[in-house]
Amino acid sequence: MLDSLFKGLFDTDLTTVIDVGDFLICLGVSLVLGMIMALAYMYRTRYTKSFVITLAILPAVVCVVIMMVNGNVGTGVAVAGAFSLVRFRSVPGTAKEIGTLFLAMGAGLIAGMGYLGYAFLFTWILCAAFMLYNRLDFGAKKNASVYKTLQITIPENLDYLGVFDDIFDEYTSSCELVRVKTTNMGSMFKLTYHITLRETGREKEMIDKIRCRNGNLEINVSKQDTTVAEL
Repeated sequence: MLDSLFKGLFDTDLTTVIDVGDFLICLGVSLVLGMIMALAYMYRTRYTKSFVITLAILPAVVCVVIMMVNGNVGTGVAVAGAFSLVRFRSVPGTAKEIGTLFLAMGAGLIAGMGYLGYAFLFTWILCAAFMLYNRLDFGAKKNASVYKTLQITIPENLDYLGVFDDIFDEYTSSCELVRVKTTNMGSMFKLTYHITLRETGREKEMIDKIRCRNGNLEINVSKQDTTVAEL
């Protein structure tokens, strides 16, 4: 009775049917692997609840898909086409999030093919490497605090080309004017620079000199945003 309940409607004598026990073992192992990956991703990482839950169940989803394909080339091609239609409709993911999704899919693929030992080995090694790289801040920029975005507001009668060059030569090792924008009904200019400070401790001294030059109008210093080209 139990075997007939889980038998496919279109199965034939030549079709290999997955045993219910084997199915539950592979599915359970995939859920455990997903939980391990989710915990590894949460280590020293900013995350959202929805992404962690997705990461935890993704290996099980891939595992079931692989078991259902079960060597059928036609079904495999159909599944590949269906997966290609899936799109994330939320904010674009970071490189770290995309990498962990591929990690979860790889673990589910291995488990779905029945290699449970290799699935566990793959998960533990990759998660250990993931956590180690996070711990060591592998790939992080050195002295990232010296890279700043500087916004200066000047009156319209002040020629912005070269007006702050002597100040930048003293306090920065590189400076690039990236945007000029009119503001306050065209009576002022807002200049945006990407600068690299020579010494972070002299930032206020530089701002004070710029204030004397721009008539004490608004000045804004912020960390350079590099998330646009993160991948």
